[in-house]
Amino acid sequence: MLYLLDASVLITAKDSYYPLDAVPEYWEWLEYMSSNGHVKIPIEIFEEIKEGPDDQAKDLLFEWIQRPNIQQAIILEEEVDMNLVQRICNSGYATDLTDIEIEEIGRDPFLMAYALRVPEERAVITSEVSKPSLKRHKRKVPDVCKTLGIKSYTPFELNQFLKFSTAWKKTLHNNTSGGV
Repeated sequence: MLYLLDASVLITAKDSYYPLDAVPEYWEWLEYMSSNGHVKIPIEIFEEIKEGPDDQAKDLLFEWIQRPNIQQAIILEEEVDMNLVQRICNSGYATDLTDIEIEEIGRDPFLMAYALRVPEERAVITSEVSKPSLKRHKRKVPDVCKTLGIKSYTPFELNQFLKFSTAWKKTLHNNTSGGV
C-alpha cells in the first residue's frame, strides 16, 4: 500500500504531537518510509507545505521540507490525471463550484486524484476529521474520499500500519540482523 500524505499530517504533527526538535525519530522514520516507497506526497501538496507559513518566520517544518534528501525521498514522481481531479471536484464537491470555492478547496482534489488512480493500492492519510454535514467546498477530505471509494486513514492509523516507534531504528536493525 502506498500512503499519500495530506499537508495537514505534517503540519499537525509539527504543531502538536511530534515537534521536529522534540521527536526527531518521527521525522527520520518518515524519511525512511518515504525512501522505501511506503509514504509519498504529491508535488502539489509538497509545494503547499514548501510555501511555508504565511507572514511568519519560516519554521522547522519549512526547513525540513527544503532539504534535498527529503524532497528526493518524499515527492511522488508522477503527474496528476486532470480528468480524475475534475471527477473529484464534480462528484466529491459540486459540479458548479465558483472560483472562490475552488480556491478554498485548495489542492485536496490533487491528493485524492493520485489515490484514485490506483485505489486498491493507495490510501490518503489526513488529519482532517469527518464532518459529513458540511456541503460543497467545505467538505472534509475523509468525506470526499468516502464518496469516491478512496481509502482514507488518520496519521495514527498510518503509524500503526507501518509500526512507528521512537525505537524504530533499533527494531529495524534487529529485524535485519536476524534478531527478534
